[in-house]
Amino acid sequence: MDKRVIVFLVLSLAIILGFDLLMRQMGWLPEPPPPQDGSAQTPSPSEGEPTPAGTVGKDGGSTSPNVPNQPGQKSGAAAASVALPASEQTVTVETDLVRVELSNRGGVIRSWELKRYHMGLPEAKPVQLVYQGGKFKGPLSMTVANADIDKTIRDGLYSIEKDFSKLDAAHPVGHVTMQFHDSATHLGIKKQLTFHHNSYVVDISFAIEGMTESYDIGLGTNFGIVEWGDGFIGLIGSASQVDNKIEKETPEKELERKGAVQWVALQDKYFLSVLMPKEGAAALAKTEEPKIVSAGVRMAAPGSASSVALQLYAGPKEYDILRSLGVGLEDMIDFGWFIYGSWAIVKSVAKPIFYVLRFIHDYVGNYGVTIILLTCMIKLLFVPLQYKSYKSMKMMRVIQPKIKEVQEKYKGDRDRLNKELMKLYRDQKVNPLGGFLPMFLQMPVFISLFNVLYMTIDLRQAPFMLWVHDLSVQDPFYVLPVLMGVTMFIQQKITPNTMDPTQAKIMLVLPIGMTFLFINFPAGLVLYWLTNNTLTITQQLVTDRFLLTDKALAAAGTEQSSSTSA
Repeated sequence: MDKRVIVFLVLSLAIILGFDLLMRQMGWLPEPPPPQDGSAQTPSPSEGEPTPAGTVGKDGGSTSPNVPNQPGQKSGAAAASVALPASEQTVTVETDLVRVELSNRGGVIRSWELKRYHMGLPEAKPVQLVYQGGKFKGPLSMTVANADIDKTIRDGLYSIEKDFSKLDAAHPVGHVTMQFHDSATHLGIKKQLTFHHNSYVVDISFAIEGMTESYDIGLGTNFGIVEWGDGFIGLIGSASQVDNKIEKETPEKELERKGAVQWVALQDKYFLSVLMPKEGAAALAKTEEPKIVSAGVRMAAPGSASSVALQLYAGPKEYDILRSLGVGLEDMIDFGWFIYGSWAIVKSVAKPIFYVLRFIHDYVGNYGVTIILLTCMIKLLFVPLQYKSYKSMKMMRVIQPKIKEVQEKYKGDRDRLNKELMKLYRDQKVNPLGGFLPMFLQMPVFISLFNVLYMTIDLRQAPFMLWVHDLSVQDPFYVLPVLMGVTMFIQQKITPNTMDPTQAKIMLVLPIGMTFLFINFPAGLVLYWLTNNTLTITQQLVTDRFLLTDKALAAAGTEQSSSTSA
């Protein structure tokens, strides 16, 4: 039994440490694309985000206000009389949350910076959500099957105007209008964007004339994907909700989901962009290159003229904000994720833990202290189970001489040996699996807490104390991982076991391997594990000294044997 446990632990550690290297060597994990201008980000927490204005109603429809036309513009799409510029122009929109740059070439979003989230020290540049690759279509681009028309729309220069300078509490709403007209094809396009103070949501309307075929409105390429990651990170790429069913799988090439489109999105661990149409014929997703993904909504052929209403969300995966949109986007924070899959039991346990984590933080104000307190609370809940597990392991050590006697006596008869061992366990009232079952029952909780600390944006750039300025990234001086390894070593030394000295020495490799593994883990996770180890050591020392001394257990075993014989 002991040898099997050792082999299992060694193999598990080898798989965890070697999986990523093996995948890269085999060419199954491609290298990331060239970095954006201001990519390689390190997250920061969001506190007190306001509820977005102009959100989606319960039926998934838009509640955006009717945007007035700009002076001198006609009520339809772009008209032939619109004076188009001769060169590319840009317009900047700035609120307290975002800084957006719009280009009149194609009428797309050129830049989308999140002012409250930064890349990491020392540069501290704002997080950039628009992929700066250059050769791919930007957010809010229109695409049609006809190559000539598509090129005309993509390279066309729009007129662009805005009716505000900066949005604040005194001027909470502002409009940007972009118009395009091609005299050769008689195609007219008018895009109106309504920005809101204290909101990541933008209300968008498209008015189109002269379009006779279906067209796509795109989120662009990697819009909202700040950083690709491998390993314990969850699902990254495209996602959509069609006919009230959410799919998060990124296609190998192209994907078209037909039906009532509630939203289509691009996401990474901490950020996402979402296009929410009032109506749409299909949700689209396409992989351009490895780690280069685009998404959008396909609209049916409009006829001579049509209008489309949408909403755009581009910002953090902050639970309260996403939930306030009322279209199920809070499920994009995958509380069920662990290792390489999503598990319902993990999600069902992780959500309550997440609520408790934020509740404690509201009073403490420091996520490092919050993690310590939450770990202590969970540890207290499992004290009875851990006591039972520890007692079972100590009893196994106490009766080890008797086990060896039975093994020696019946070493040539396996069936008789098993029967005699089961009789010994029964007489001594010892369950050989008693040390593992309580640990197994605790695993969903520990995995869920691990998941919450790893996946949620709340710990992004949340400081703890001294040198730990960001709990979502690794300890810069590796102090916490080393301390965690030391506590794991101490815990292993004081934990009762029935191994021979050679096996015990082999098991000492485990703390070393776990230390190297946790060096690259976020400091918040390592702090949780360090706290849990420290509490376990304390509990074992108290139990050994006052509750389960070897003499008391030996006396209890002798008494049980005597009563059984009688």
